[in-house]
Amino acid sequence: MANSLEIKELDSVVVRFSGDSGDGMQLAGNIFSTVSATVGNSISTFPDYPADIRAPQGSLTGVSGYQVHIGAAQVYTPGDKCDVLVAMNAAALKTQLRYAKSDATIIIDTDAFGPKDLEKAQFQTDDPIREMGIDEDRVIACPLTTMVKNCLADSGMDQKSMLKCRNMFAVGLVCWLFSRDLEVAFSFLREKFARKPAIAEANIKVVQAGYDYGHNTHSSARNVYRIETREKHPGRYMDITGNKATAYGFIAAAEKAGLRLYLGSYPITPATDVLHELSKHKSLGVVTVQCEDEISGCASAVGAGFAGALAVTSTSGPGVCLKSEAMNLAVIMELPLVVLDVQRGGPATGLPTKSEQTDLLQVLYGRNGESPMPVIAALSPTDCFDAAYEASKIALEHMTPVVLLTDAYIANGSAAFRLPDLADYPAIEPPYVPEELLGEWTPYQRNEQGVRYWAVPGREGFTHILGGLEKDNRTGAISTDPENHDLMTRLRQQKVDSIPVPDLEVLGDKEDAELLIVGFGSTYGHLHTAMDELRARGRKVALAQFRYIRPLPANTAEVLMKYPKVVVAEQNMGQLAAYLRMQVDGFVPLQFNQVKGQPFAVSELVEYFSTL
Repeated sequence: MANSLEIKELDSVVVRFSGDSGDGMQLAGNIFSTVSATVGNSISTFPDYPADIRAPQGSLTGVSGYQVHIGAAQVYTPGDKCDVLVAMNAAALKTQLRYAKSDATIIIDTDAFGPKDLEKAQFQTDDPIREMGIDEDRVIACPLTTMVKNCLADSGMDQKSMLKCRNMFAVGLVCWLFSRDLEVAFSFLREKFARKPAIAEANIKVVQAGYDYGHNTHSSARNVYRIETREKHPGRYMDITGNKATAYGFIAAAEKAGLRLYLGSYPITPATDVLHELSKHKSLGVVTVQCEDEISGCASAVGAGFAGALAVTSTSGPGVCLKSEAMNLAVIMELPLVVLDVQRGGPATGLPTKSEQTDLLQVLYGRNGESPMPVIAALSPTDCFDAAYEASKIALEHMTPVVLLTDAYIANGSAAFRLPDLADYPAIEPPYVPEELLGEWTPYQRNEQGVRYWAVPGREGFTHILGGLEKDNRTGAISTDPENHDLMTRLRQQKVDSIPVPDLEVLGDKEDAELLIVGFGSTYGHLHTAMDELRARGRKVALAQFRYIRPLPANTAEVLMKYPKVVVAEQNMGQLAAYLRMQVDGFVPLQFNQVKGQPFAVSELVEYFSTL
């Protein structure tokens, strides 16, 4: 039987782990993605959490998923549908089959398909495979729970603890299916459970058992697979989520600027992991405060900015609403502040664990008065590092609050991240008050770029007061003079408009495209992949993805007006399209809009763009 199996080489593969929210699907997917990244594969992941805090075990609403796309060459998305679906119970199979390809391999735990399990999952018969029209030859059905119990029978663990290791059997089986090296998985587990070595070794034993089960029985598989990396770039790599990359980007910026990093935050899904990560790095001079509410988180960061720190506050859409008053305080005081908005589905509580791009107009205009703020949108989990660094640089060098947009998709998703050399990053040089102005300086005195000088408290001779009331441009005293208010409003706007940002880059058939696809932020990977597929079919297509939204790149109008057809694709009802129409005279784009709480499906994008 061993000779009947072939090792088949693939360009890419998508694996989706699914089960109850307590079944460890996120950990299973994270281990498999880490193993793949370590051997040099490109990866893109998508955790799909249920919105329920703790749905009943085995219920349809409690299913948690984690999708991993690994490739020999660069992959930009977690994939539309999976080649392998791991369903740890009947509810997972019922809800997740729609994410599987028609010829996908399906791994199920037959111990979790009993009469009660089928009833909870609302199956009508005792044969869910046939009921759902699944080809039995595609199914690897094994008594996974029973085998885990047998594997750990002599471990001294209680039954509940044993069952927590079920996900590791699935990891081992998938690692066998794709010829993965288990040593990386073992190292991961020993590091994760360093304080509980017995738990680590139990999980390792189960991973090995899953691998051996596949190897010894061939588990109904016709082939095992290998994905060889085509282009290897030397360096140290890690599998990193967008939230962790964002946290590291802030740390790097503070280090480069020679400042303390302060985060004032209130926990909110899906931004909380940034607070968790930064709280681990006190040794690097990071100060984190979990505040009593959103506005205090932002207000405390405004205070830290006044005191001379790199000040950050993190939240999601509902929190931006609550922070807006304190954000405006930073605008009128002209203090450096980075506001991280990890967007989620709305309005109100909406879809707290799902992803949207629906906060764009809120961060551009959702405050009282004329309150301009630069806005940057990260493109991918790894780009979150650079975006956080650049947002910090702009805030510190231009004395302004800056909004950094990510979203649940890239914040929780992960990719292979090549550890950067901080020496390669540009310097950050805040506009401190020069000593020669001692005795002549006033709080709103500006440099040649129109940026207010930063007088850090404690410097002799530079004592000053700032506040939320309009100030006189010359003296810094409170002023209600109409002409002065008009002047200060224009100076704040001009300062933001004058911030230098890179030109808008056009990818694909940039010289002769018949269709230009336009997006912003996290849709980059899906739009790029759709462009690639259309070009492979012979279409002339280009892509322009906005990273800098305020101020817009200087060549924005030139790019948008160059092509015969332009379609703006975004996960909202047309906010970027509306903003671009406001900024570019005569720009009337086509639009592709979805608000599903899920990333775009490349197949749907290609189908729509093909009609244009």
